[in-house]
Amino acid sequence: MSVPEGDKFSYDGEFHVTQIINNINTGIWEYNISTKEVKWSPGFYALLGYEPGEIAPSYDYFFENLLYYEDKPAFVKSINRHFHEAPETIRVRLLTKRSGYKWFESTAKRWDDNSTPKITGSIVDIHDHKLLQLQSVRNDHLFKETIKIAKIGGWEIDVKTMTLTLTREAYDIYELQDTVKLSIDEAISFFEPDYRPVMKKAVENIINYSQPFDLELMFRTARNNQIWLRAKGLAVIDDYGKCVTVRSIFQNIDYIKKKELEVHDAVNLLSDQNKRLQNFAYIVSHNLRSHTGNLQFMVDLFGQTDIEDDRKEIFSHINSISSSLKTTIEHLSEIVKIQAEIGKERKKLEFEATLKTVLMALEGNIKASGAKIEYDFSECPEVFYIPAYLESIFQNMITNSIKYKHPDRKPVIKVRTTKIRHHIYLYFEDNGMGIDLDRYGDSVFGMYKTFHHNPDAKGIGLFMTRNQVEALGGTIDIDSTVDVGTTFTVKLV
Repeated sequence: MSVPEGDKFSYDGEFHVTQIINNINTGIWEYNISTKEVKWSPGFYALLGYEPGEIAPSYDYFFENLLYYEDKPAFVKSINRHFHEAPETIRVRLLTKRSGYKWFESTAKRWDDNSTPKITGSIVDIHDHKLLQLQSVRNDHLFKETIKIAKIGGWEIDVKTMTLTLTREAYDIYELQDTVKLSIDEAISFFEPDYRPVMKKAVENIINYSQPFDLELMFRTARNNQIWLRAKGLAVIDDYGKCVTVRSIFQNIDYIKKKELEVHDAVNLLSDQNKRLQNFAYIVSHNLRSHTGNLQFMVDLFGQTDIEDDRKEIFSHINSISSSLKTTIEHLSEIVKIQAEIGKERKKLEFEATLKTVLMALEGNIKASGAKIEYDFSECPEVFYIPAYLESIFQNMITNSIKYKHPDRKPVIKVRTTKIRHHIYLYFEDNGMGIDLDRYGDSVFGMYKTFHHNPDAKGIGLFMTRNQVEALGGTIDIDSTVDVGTTFTVKLV
Protein backbone atom coordinates (compact mmCIF):
# COMPACT_ATOMS: atom_id res chain seq x y z
CA MET A 1 0.00 0.00 0.00
CA SER A 2 1.52 3.30 -1.05
CA VAL A 3 1.26 6.52 0.90
CA PRO A 4 -0.06 9.56 -1.02
CA GLU A 5 2.53 12.25 -1.51
CA GLY A 6 0.43 14.80 0.32
CA ASP A 7 0.24 12.63 3.46
CA LYS A 8 4.00 12.18 3.86
CA PHE A 9 5.76 13.94 6.80
CA SER A 10 8.64 16.27 6.07
CA TYR A 11 11.44 16.01 8.61
CA ASP A 12 15.19 16.06 8.95
CA GLY A 13 15.82 12.60 10.30
CA GLU A 14 17.00 12.23 13.91
CA PHE A 15 17.03 16.00 14.57
CA HIS A 16 13.33 16.31 13.85
CA VAL A 17 12.42 13.31 16.07
CA THR A 18 14.61 14.60 18.92
CA GLN A 19 12.95 18.01 18.73
CA ILE A 20 9.52 16.41 19.04
CA ILE A 21 10.61 14.27 22.02
CA ASN A 22 12.16 17.25 23.79
CA ASN A 23 8.86 19.13 23.54
CA ILE A 24 6.68 16.39 25.08
CA ASN A 25 8.20 16.35 28.58
CA THR A 26 10.34 13.33 27.78
CA GLY A 27 14.07 12.69 27.82
CA ILE A 28 16.01 9.95 26.01
CA TRP A 29 19.34 8.37 26.76
CA GLU A 30 21.66 5.86 25.17
CA TYR A 31 24.34 3.64 26.71
CA ASN A 32 26.98 1.85 24.65
CA ILE A 33 27.73 -1.34 26.53
CA SER A 34 31.10 -1.84 24.79
CA THR A 35 32.55 1.69 25.04
CA LYS A 36 30.60 2.78 28.17
CA GLU A 37 29.69 5.95 26.29
CA VAL A 38 26.47 7.68 27.44
CA LYS A 39 24.32 10.16 25.55
CA TRP A 40 21.55 12.31 27.07
CA SER A 41 19.08 14.30 25.02
CA PRO A 42 18.45 18.00 25.78
CA GLY A 43 15.06 16.96 27.12
CA PHE A 44 16.78 14.61 29.58
CA TYR A 45 18.80 17.50 31.00
CA ALA A 46 15.75 19.75 31.06
CA LEU A 47 13.64 17.27 33.04
CA LEU A 48 16.33 17.23 35.74
CA GLY A 49 16.64 21.04 35.69
CA TYR A 50 20.06 21.25 34.00
CA GLU A 51 21.37 22.82 30.83
CA PRO A 52 22.96 20.43 28.32
CA GLY A 53 26.58 19.85 29.31
CA GLU A 54 26.10 21.26 32.85
CA ILE A 55 26.70 17.76 34.18
CA ALA A 56 28.66 15.11 32.33
CA PRO A 57 26.58 12.26 30.84
CA SER A 58 27.98 9.27 32.68
CA TYR A 59 26.50 5.93 33.76
CA ASP A 60 28.40 6.09 37.06
CA TYR A 61 27.26 9.67 37.74
CA PHE A 62 23.66 8.76 36.92
CA PHE A 63 23.75 5.61 39.02
CA GLU A 64 25.53 7.09 42.06
CA ASN A 65 24.28 10.69 42.13
CA LEU A 66 20.93 10.90 40.36
CA LEU A 67 19.15 7.57 40.90
CA TYR A 68 17.55 7.10 44.35
CA TYR A 69 19.26 4.20 46.15
CA GLU A 70 16.07 2.21 46.77
CA ASP A 71 15.25 2.25 43.04
CA LYS A 72 18.65 0.94 41.87
CA PRO A 73 17.77 -2.81 41.89
CA ALA A 74 14.64 -2.25 39.77
CA PHE A 75 16.56 -0.05 37.30
CA VAL A 76 19.43 -2.54 36.90
CA LYS A 77 16.91 -5.33 36.31
CA SER A 78 15.12 -3.29 33.62
CA ILE A 79 18.31 -2.55 31.61
CA ASN A 80 19.61 -6.12 31.85
CA ARG A 81 16.66 -7.68 30.07
CA HIS A 82 17.42 -9.86 27.02
CA PHE A 83 17.51 -8.35 23.54
CA HIS A 84 14.38 -10.16 22.47
CA GLU A 85 12.34 -9.28 25.58
CA ALA A 86 9.86 -6.44 25.45
CA PRO A 87 10.97 -3.25 27.17
CA GLU A 88 9.93 -2.88 30.79
CA THR A 89 8.51 0.31 32.23
CA ILE A 90 9.37 1.11 35.85
CA ARG A 91 8.97 4.07 38.16
CA VAL A 92 12.08 5.60 39.70
CA ARG A 93 13.08 8.69 41.62
CA LEU A 94 15.79 10.96 40.20
CA LEU A 95 17.50 13.87 41.92
CA THR A 96 16.76 17.16 40.17
CA LYS A 97 18.80 20.33 40.42
CA ARG A 98 16.37 22.40 42.45
CA SER A 99 13.29 20.26 43.26
CA GLY A 100 14.85 17.35 45.10
CA TYR A 101 13.83 13.85 44.10
CA LYS A 102 11.01 13.57 41.58
CA TRP A 103 9.16 10.59 40.13
CA PHE A 104 9.87 9.49 36.56
CA GLU A 105 8.68 6.65 34.40
CA SER A 106 11.68 4.87 32.89
CA THR A 107 11.62 2.54 29.89
CA ALA A 108 14.75 0.72 28.58
CA LYS A 109 15.42 -1.62 25.65
CA ARG A 110 18.61 -3.55 24.74
CA TRP A 111 19.43 -3.73 21.07
CA ASP A 112 22.31 -4.41 18.66
CA ASP A 113 23.55 -1.56 16.39
CA ASN A 114 25.89 -3.12 13.79
CA SER A 115 27.09 -5.72 16.32
CA THR A 116 27.51 -3.00 18.95
CA PRO A 117 25.27 -3.74 21.98
CA LYS A 118 23.44 -0.69 23.21
CA ILE A 119 20.68 0.21 25.65
CA THR A 120 18.28 2.99 24.77
CA GLY A 121 15.80 4.39 27.21
CA SER A 122 13.48 7.24 28.04
CA ILE A 123 12.31 9.06 31.11
CA VAL A 124 8.95 10.81 31.49
CA ASP A 125 8.06 13.21 34.30
CA ILE A 126 5.14 11.65 36.22
CA HIS A 127 5.81 13.41 39.52
CA ASP A 128 2.48 15.23 39.83
CA HIS A 129 0.54 12.16 38.77
CA LYS A 130 2.46 10.01 41.26
CA LEU A 131 1.84 12.47 44.08
CA LEU A 132 -1.87 12.42 43.32
CA GLN A 133 -1.79 8.64 43.29
CA LEU A 134 0.07 8.51 46.62
CA GLN A 135 -2.35 11.02 48.10
CA SER A 136 -5.25 8.91 46.87
CA VAL A 137 -3.74 5.79 48.44
CA ARG A 138 -3.10 7.71 51.63
CA ASN A 139 -6.65 9.07 51.66
CA ASP A 140 -8.02 5.59 50.99
CA HIS A 141 -5.94 4.17 53.82
CA LEU A 142 -7.00 7.02 56.11
CA PHE A 143 -10.64 6.44 55.16
CA LYS A 144 -10.37 2.72 55.92
CA GLU A 145 -8.61 3.38 59.21
CA THR A 146 -11.23 5.99 60.12
CA ILE A 147 -13.96 3.45 59.37
CA LYS A 148 -12.23 0.91 61.62
CA ILE A 149 -11.72 3.40 64.44
CA ALA A 150 -15.33 4.58 64.20
CA LYS A 151 -16.50 0.94 63.96
CA ILE A 152 -18.67 1.62 60.93
CA GLY A 153 -19.85 -1.01 58.47
CA GLY A 154 -21.83 -0.73 55.24
CA TRP A 155 -25.12 -2.49 54.43
CA GLU A 156 -26.71 -2.34 50.96
CA ILE A 157 -29.96 -3.78 49.61
CA ASP A 158 -30.65 -4.22 45.89
CA VAL A 159 -34.41 -3.61 45.88
CA LYS A 160 -34.99 -5.39 42.54
CA THR A 161 -33.45 -8.69 43.69
CA MET A 162 -33.86 -8.04 47.44
CA THR A 163 -30.29 -9.20 47.98
CA LEU A 164 -28.12 -7.90 50.77
CA THR A 165 -24.44 -6.95 50.56
CA LEU A 166 -22.27 -6.22 53.61
CA THR A 167 -18.82 -4.64 53.78
CA ARG A 168 -15.94 -6.29 55.59
CA GLU A 169 -16.45 -3.90 58.51
CA ALA A 170 -20.14 -4.85 58.73
CA TYR A 171 -19.16 -8.51 58.99
CA ASP A 172 -16.80 -7.52 61.80
CA ILE A 173 -19.73 -5.94 63.65
CA TYR A 174 -21.79 -9.10 63.12
CA GLU A 175 -18.70 -11.11 64.19
CA LEU A 176 -19.09 -13.32 61.13
CA GLN A 177 -16.76 -14.48 58.36
CA ASP A 178 -17.28 -12.53 55.15
CA THR A 179 -17.98 -15.79 53.32
CA VAL A 180 -21.33 -16.05 55.11
CA LYS A 181 -24.25 -14.83 53.00
CA LEU A 182 -27.18 -13.29 54.86
CA SER A 183 -30.70 -12.61 53.71
CA ILE A 184 -32.40 -9.40 54.83
CA ASP A 185 -34.50 -11.27 57.39
CA GLU A 186 -31.44 -13.11 58.71
CA ALA A 187 -29.54 -9.85 59.08
CA ILE A 188 -32.44 -8.28 60.98
CA SER A 189 -32.72 -11.35 63.25
CA PHE A 190 -29.44 -10.34 64.93
CA PHE A 191 -31.22 -7.39 66.55
CA GLU A 192 -32.66 -8.03 69.99
CA PRO A 193 -36.35 -9.10 69.92
CA ASP A 194 -37.69 -5.74 71.10
CA TYR A 195 -35.80 -3.92 68.31
CA ARG A 196 -36.39 -6.28 65.37
CA PRO A 197 -39.83 -4.83 64.48
CA VAL A 198 -38.33 -1.33 64.56
CA MET A 199 -35.54 -2.25 62.13
CA LYS A 200 -37.88 -4.25 59.91
CA LYS A 201 -40.33 -1.35 59.71
CA ALA A 202 -37.51 1.07 58.87
CA VAL A 203 -36.35 -1.15 55.99
CA GLU A 204 -39.92 -1.51 54.66
CA ASN A 205 -40.51 2.26 54.82
CA ILE A 206 -37.29 3.12 53.00
CA ILE A 207 -37.99 0.56 50.25
CA ASN A 208 -41.64 1.56 49.79
CA TYR A 209 -41.55 5.27 50.56
CA SER A 210 -37.82 6.21 50.43
CA GLN A 211 -38.01 7.33 54.06
CA PRO A 212 -34.50 7.58 55.57
CA PHE A 213 -33.88 6.23 59.06
CA ASP A 214 -31.47 6.92 61.91
CA LEU A 215 -31.92 4.52 64.82
CA GLU A 216 -30.16 3.33 67.96
CA LEU A 217 -30.85 -0.36 68.49
CA MET A 218 -29.74 -3.24 70.67
CA PHE A 219 -27.90 -5.93 68.72
CA ARG A 220 -26.56 -9.41 69.53
CA THR A 221 -23.57 -10.64 67.52
CA ALA A 222 -22.89 -14.16 66.28
CA ARG A 223 -20.64 -14.62 69.32
CA ASN A 224 -23.50 -13.66 71.63
CA ASN A 225 -22.13 -10.23 72.52
CA GLN A 226 -24.84 -7.67 73.16
CA ILE A 227 -24.02 -4.20 71.83
CA TRP A 228 -25.70 -0.94 70.90
CA LEU A 229 -25.74 -0.10 67.19
CA ARG A 230 -26.56 3.03 65.28
CA ALA A 231 -28.29 2.18 61.98
CA LYS A 232 -28.58 5.00 59.46
CA GLY A 233 -29.96 4.52 55.95
CA LEU A 234 -31.01 6.42 52.85
CA ALA A 235 -32.62 5.53 49.53
CA VAL A 236 -31.03 5.68 46.09
CA ILE A 237 -33.87 6.47 43.66
CA ASP A 238 -34.43 6.11 39.90
CA ASP A 239 -35.77 8.75 37.51
CA TYR A 240 -39.31 7.97 38.68
CA GLY A 241 -38.52 8.59 42.36
CA LYS A 242 -38.66 4.92 43.29
CA CYS A 243 -36.10 3.41 45.64
CA VAL A 244 -33.76 1.06 43.76
CA THR A 245 -31.04 0.67 46.40
CA VAL A 246 -30.96 1.02 50.16
CA ARG A 247 -27.62 2.15 51.54
CA SER A 248 -27.10 1.98 55.24
CA ILE A 249 -24.29 2.24 57.74
CA PHE A 250 -24.01 0.37 61.02
CA GLN A 251 -21.90 1.89 63.76
CA ASN A 252 -20.93 0.19 66.99
CA ILE A 253 -21.86 2.83 69.59
CA ASP A 254 -21.90 0.45 72.55
CA TYR A 255 -19.33 2.32 74.67
CA ILE A 256 -20.82 5.74 73.93
CA LYS A 257 -24.41 4.57 74.48
CA LYS A 258 -23.62 2.88 77.78
CA LYS A 259 -21.81 5.97 79.00
CA GLU A 260 -24.81 8.04 77.94
CA LEU A 261 -27.15 5.72 79.83
CA GLU A 262 -24.87 5.82 82.87
CA VAL A 263 -24.92 9.63 82.80
CA HIS A 264 -28.71 9.56 82.37
CA ASP A 265 -29.05 7.19 85.32
CA ALA A 266 -26.67 9.32 87.38
CA VAL A 267 -28.67 12.47 86.60
CA ASN A 268 -31.92 10.71 87.54
CA LEU A 269 -30.34 9.36 90.70
CA LEU A 270 -29.01 12.80 91.60
CA SER A 271 -32.43 14.28 90.96
CA ASP A 272 -34.05 11.66 93.19
CA GLN A 273 -31.44 12.24 95.87
CA ASN A 274 -32.07 15.98 95.76
CA LYS A 275 -35.80 15.34 96.13
CA ARG A 276 -35.18 13.05 99.09
CA LEU A 277 -32.81 15.58 100.60
CA GLN A 278 -35.51 18.22 100.35
CA ASN A 279 -37.99 15.75 101.80
CA PHE A 280 -35.57 14.92 104.59
CA ALA A 281 -35.05 18.60 105.38
CA TYR A 282 -38.83 19.04 105.45
CA ILE A 283 -39.23 16.03 107.77
CA VAL A 284 -36.54 17.29 110.12
CA SER A 285 -38.04 20.75 110.19
CA HIS A 286 -41.67 19.61 110.49
CA ASN A 287 -41.25 16.72 112.93
CA LEU A 288 -38.80 18.36 115.29
CA ARG A 289 -40.80 21.59 115.29
CA SER A 290 -43.98 19.59 115.97
CA HIS A 291 -42.36 17.67 118.82
CA THR A 292 -40.72 20.71 120.38
CA GLY A 293 -43.91 22.77 120.00
CA ASN A 294 -46.01 20.08 121.72
CA LEU A 295 -43.38 19.63 124.37
CA GLN A 296 -43.21 23.37 125.09
CA PHE A 297 -47.01 23.53 125.24
CA MET A 298 -47.18 20.71 127.81
CA VAL A 299 -44.39 22.20 129.89
CA ASP A 300 -46.28 25.51 129.99
CA LEU A 301 -49.46 23.70 131.07
CA PHE A 302 -47.53 21.80 133.71
CA GLY A 303 -46.27 25.06 135.15
CA GLN A 304 -49.75 26.66 135.16
CA THR A 305 -51.55 24.06 137.24
CA ASP A 306 -51.20 22.94 140.85
CA ILE A 307 -53.71 20.09 140.64
CA GLU A 308 -51.83 16.85 141.17
CA ASP A 309 -53.99 14.70 138.89
CA ASP A 310 -53.68 17.24 136.05
CA ARG A 311 -49.95 17.46 136.55
CA LYS A 312 -49.66 13.64 136.38
CA GLU A 313 -51.65 13.54 133.15
CA ILE A 314 -49.62 16.39 131.62
CA PHE A 315 -46.38 14.70 132.64
CA SER A 316 -47.46 11.47 130.95
CA HIS A 317 -47.99 13.47 127.76
CA ILE A 318 -44.55 15.06 128.19
CA ASN A 319 -43.06 11.60 128.63
CA SER A 320 -44.83 10.33 125.49
CA ILE A 321 -43.71 13.31 123.42
CA SER A 322 -40.16 12.90 124.68
CA SER A 323 -40.15 9.24 123.72
CA SER A 324 -41.50 10.04 120.27
CA LEU A 325 -38.89 12.78 119.85
CA LYS A 326 -36.16 10.32 120.83
CA THR A 327 -37.38 7.81 118.22
CA THR A 328 -37.50 10.48 115.51
CA ILE A 329 -33.95 11.60 116.29
CA GLU A 330 -32.76 7.97 116.17
CA HIS A 331 -34.35 7.54 112.74
CA LEU A 332 -32.77 10.73 111.46
CA SER A 333 -29.42 9.63 112.88
CA GLU A 334 -29.71 6.33 111.03
CA ILE A 335 -30.28 8.17 107.76
CA VAL A 336 -27.24 10.40 108.32
CA LYS A 337 -25.24 7.31 109.26
CA ILE A 338 -25.91 5.77 105.83
CA GLN A 339 -23.94 8.49 104.08
CA ALA A 340 -21.12 8.22 106.63
CA GLU A 341 -20.73 4.47 106.00
CA ILE A 342 -20.47 4.68 102.19
CA GLY A 343 -16.68 4.75 102.41
CA LYS A 344 -16.51 1.52 104.42
CA GLU A 345 -14.72 -1.40 102.80
CA ARG A 346 -16.87 -3.78 100.81
CA LYS A 347 -16.40 -7.48 101.48
CA LYS A 348 -17.27 -10.64 99.59
CA LEU A 349 -20.53 -11.80 101.15
CA GLU A 350 -22.51 -14.98 100.62
CA PHE A 351 -26.21 -14.28 100.21
CA GLU A 352 -27.27 -17.49 101.93
CA ALA A 353 -25.08 -16.90 104.99
CA THR A 354 -26.31 -13.31 105.33
CA LEU A 355 -29.95 -14.37 104.96
CA LYS A 356 -29.60 -17.10 107.61
CA THR A 357 -28.11 -14.57 110.04
CA VAL A 358 -31.12 -12.28 109.50
CA LEU A 359 -33.61 -15.17 109.78
CA MET A 360 -32.17 -16.10 113.17
CA ALA A 361 -32.70 -12.52 114.35
CA LEU A 362 -36.29 -12.54 113.02
CA GLU A 363 -37.13 -16.04 114.25
CA GLY A 364 -39.83 -14.81 116.64
CA ASN A 365 -41.59 -12.70 113.97
CA ILE A 366 -41.44 -15.54 111.45
CA LYS A 367 -42.95 -18.10 113.84
CA ALA A 368 -45.66 -15.72 115.04
CA SER A 369 -46.78 -14.98 111.47
CA GLY A 370 -46.37 -18.54 110.19
CA ALA A 371 -44.25 -17.16 107.35
CA LYS A 372 -42.46 -19.46 104.91
CA ILE A 373 -39.16 -18.21 103.51
CA GLU A 374 -37.91 -19.67 100.24
CA TYR A 375 -34.63 -18.70 98.62
CA ASP A 376 -32.49 -19.50 95.58
CA PHE A 377 -29.06 -17.94 95.17
CA SER A 378 -27.72 -20.44 92.63
CA GLU A 379 -27.47 -17.90 89.79
CA CYS A 380 -25.42 -15.49 91.86
CA PRO A 381 -24.28 -16.79 95.27
CA GLU A 382 -22.15 -13.84 96.43
CA VAL A 383 -21.56 -10.12 96.14
CA PHE A 384 -19.05 -7.47 97.23
CA TYR A 385 -21.02 -5.24 99.57
CA ILE A 386 -21.00 -3.51 102.96
CA PRO A 387 -22.06 -6.28 105.42
CA ALA A 388 -24.28 -4.06 107.58
CA TYR A 389 -26.11 -2.75 104.49
CA LEU A 390 -26.86 -6.20 103.06
CA GLU A 391 -28.16 -7.43 106.44
CA SER A 392 -30.30 -4.30 106.75
CA ILE A 393 -31.77 -4.82 103.25
CA PHE A 394 -32.68 -8.44 104.03
CA GLN A 395 -34.14 -7.51 107.42
CA ASN A 396 -36.23 -4.57 106.17
CA MET A 397 -37.57 -6.45 103.14
CA ILE A 398 -38.57 -9.58 105.09
CA THR A 399 -39.99 -7.57 107.98
CA ASN A 400 -41.99 -5.50 105.51
CA SER A 401 -43.47 -8.63 103.89
CA ILE A 402 -44.45 -10.07 107.27
CA LYS A 403 -45.88 -6.76 108.47
CA TYR A 404 -48.10 -6.44 105.40
CA LYS A 405 -49.13 -10.09 105.11
CA HIS A 406 -52.56 -10.85 103.70
CA PRO A 407 -55.15 -11.50 106.46
CA ASP A 408 -56.52 -14.59 104.68
CA ARG A 409 -53.26 -16.49 104.09
CA LYS A 410 -49.91 -17.17 105.63
CA PRO A 411 -47.05 -15.20 104.13
CA VAL A 412 -44.77 -16.85 101.59
CA ILE A 413 -41.61 -14.85 100.91
CA LYS A 414 -39.36 -15.80 97.99
CA VAL A 415 -35.82 -14.42 97.78
CA ARG A 416 -33.53 -14.96 94.80
CA THR A 417 -30.64 -13.43 92.89
CA THR A 418 -29.61 -13.08 89.25
CA LYS A 419 -26.64 -11.64 87.42
CA ILE A 420 -27.33 -9.76 84.19
CA ARG A 421 -24.12 -8.69 82.45
CA HIS A 422 -22.17 -6.92 85.21
CA HIS A 423 -25.13 -6.17 87.49
CA ILE A 424 -26.34 -8.24 90.45
CA TYR A 425 -30.06 -8.21 91.23
CA LEU A 426 -31.81 -9.28 94.45
CA TYR A 427 -35.56 -10.05 94.32
CA PHE A 428 -38.09 -10.21 97.18
CA GLU A 429 -41.50 -11.58 96.27
CA ASP A 430 -44.41 -12.03 98.68
CA ASN A 431 -48.12 -12.92 98.60
CA GLY A 432 -49.19 -10.13 100.92
CA MET A 433 -51.74 -7.35 100.77
CA GLY A 434 -50.06 -5.50 97.91
CA ILE A 435 -50.01 -1.76 97.32
CA ASP A 436 -52.13 0.36 95.00
CA LEU A 437 -49.26 1.83 92.95
CA ASP A 438 -51.57 4.08 90.94
CA ARG A 439 -52.49 5.78 94.17
CA TYR A 440 -49.34 5.46 96.27
CA GLY A 441 -46.57 4.71 93.74
CA ASP A 442 -44.82 8.07 94.14
CA SER A 443 -44.58 7.82 97.93
CA VAL A 444 -43.86 4.10 98.56
CA PHE A 445 -40.28 4.83 99.59
CA GLY A 446 -41.06 8.06 101.46
CA MET A 447 -40.19 8.53 105.11
CA TYR A 448 -43.05 7.85 107.54
CA LYS A 449 -45.29 6.78 104.64
CA THR A 450 -47.70 3.96 105.46
CA PHE A 451 -50.56 2.63 103.33
CA HIS A 452 -52.38 0.14 105.58
CA HIS A 453 -53.89 0.42 109.01
CA ASN A 454 -51.12 -1.56 110.67
CA PRO A 455 -50.19 -0.40 114.17
CA ASP A 456 -46.62 -1.74 113.70
CA ALA A 457 -46.03 0.26 110.52
CA LYS A 458 -43.64 3.18 111.02
CA GLY A 459 -42.87 4.07 107.39
CA ILE A 460 -39.12 3.99 107.90
CA GLY A 461 -37.97 0.56 106.60
CA LEU A 462 -38.38 1.10 102.86
CA PHE A 463 -37.05 4.64 103.16
CA MET A 464 -33.91 3.33 104.86
CA THR A 465 -33.49 0.51 102.35
CA ARG A 466 -33.72 2.81 99.37
CA ASN A 467 -31.17 5.18 100.86
CA GLN A 468 -28.75 2.33 101.58
CA VAL A 469 -29.11 0.81 98.11
CA GLU A 470 -28.75 4.08 96.23
CA ALA A 471 -25.90 5.26 98.41
CA LEU A 472 -23.86 2.44 96.83
CA GLY A 473 -25.01 3.19 93.29
CA GLY A 474 -27.88 0.71 93.08
CA THR A 475 -31.61 1.01 92.55
CA ILE A 476 -34.79 -0.45 94.01
CA ASP A 477 -38.08 -0.86 92.17
CA ILE A 478 -41.49 -2.18 93.14
CA ASP A 479 -44.18 -4.12 91.29
CA SER A 480 -47.34 -4.74 93.27
CA THR A 481 -50.96 -5.80 92.85
CA VAL A 482 -53.55 -5.29 95.58
CA ASP A 483 -54.59 -8.58 97.25
CA VAL A 484 -52.02 -10.51 95.17
CA GLY A 485 -48.60 -9.48 96.46
CA THR A 486 -45.50 -7.41 95.93
CA THR A 487 -42.11 -7.87 94.27
CA PHE A 488 -39.13 -5.66 95.06
CA THR A 489 -36.23 -5.67 92.58
CA VAL A 490 -32.96 -4.45 94.09
CA LYS A 491 -30.01 -3.79 91.77
CA LEU A 492 -27.13 -4.01 94.21
CA VAL A 493 -24.20 -3.24 91.91
